[in-house]
Amino acid sequence: MKRFCLKAMLLLSVAGLQGCYKKYLPTDRDAFDLSSQFTTTVYQPFLGRTTLFQNNFKDEFSSKPLNFRIFNIRTYDGGAAPELQKPFPVLVWTEPYTGKETSLAEIEAKRKMEEHPVFEIRDHSGEFIMWQSATSNIVRAQPDSGYVFDVEVSNKGGRKIVEGLRLLPFRELEYEPNKADIITGNVTNEALHPLSVSGMIGDSTESAINSGDIDITFHKASNTGSSLTFRFLDANNQLINPAKFNLTKWATLVHGFNMQQTSTYVKYDVAYPIPLVKRPTAYTNEDGSYAHLTFEYERLGFGGIRQVANMRFDFGIYTSGTWEIIFAFKKETPKFSND
Repeated sequence: MKRFCLKAMLLLSVAGLQGCYKKYLPTDRDAFDLSSQFTTTVYQPFLGRTTLFQNNFKDEFSSKPLNFRIFNIRTYDGGAAPELQKPFPVLVWTEPYTGKETSLAEIEAKRKMEEHPVFEIRDHSGEFIMWQSATSNIVRAQPDSGYVFDVEVSNKGGRKIVEGLRLLPFRELEYEPNKADIITGNVTNEALHPLSVSGMIGDSTESAINSGDIDITFHKASNTGSSLTFRFLDANNQLINPAKFNLTKWATLVHGFNMQQTSTYVKYDVAYPIPLVKRPTAYTNEDGSYAHLTFEYERLGFGGIRQVANMRFDFGIYTSGTWEIIFAFKKETPKFSND
């Protein structure tokens, strides 16, 4: 009986000591690595479009989640910058865009207007976002020296102030590719050319038509509406029937709806910007940065040999409205007829 009581007392003592030791052991705490840093310190978005700067913060061995906060945002000369801090209406995706939407209504149901500062940081990733906004014209653009701002990075384990980050926006370009100087806005030669041309010959000389022989121009007929029209001009500045591009997959050329094909144009109802997000889809180039067009036709050459010709063009349009893209064959009209 004495032996049992002694053992019980020893067990109680050990338990008591363990309780005391636990009381003085350090609690788990988040780690904050002071060597964590922004890998990009100068941000140069184009105004008039939504730009997300990703993978721009190296957290080293800091515990997640981290918290990010922009503060002390100012002009380069130290003045106030209310244009970057006041919330404005911006269009925000609430569901992912896939490129498989079957109507404008389905696309518009996936985004809505919210109030955001034109330039902000994502709370836990450190990614910066410059929003497309109607207020872009009041934001300083290069060659102005732009803005300076600081960021607080923190978690429960510590904090760090990153000072002197720069925001140097480029002036708005409504479409790309674009011959405008991104600093001055001056345009020396408005005409653009296809990305590639293959198999096209002229209808009179039968010599090859090259990319430089075709001028491409963008025209914004109105700031209202939401459509995109394609037109083609021959060497005499007369409209070409789009049906002559007889292998073109008009129904899936762009992510547009309610296609209208006439003898002088092909028109689509579209949602802007084009592309809607930077994501590869059936309508874009490989990385999803531009919409991709292929206009193609076939004809029979000598001996009944099938000849296929095409031209390709990648582009982006960043403001909504009634837009047209015109392809003008300035040197020679393509030969569409059979030999």
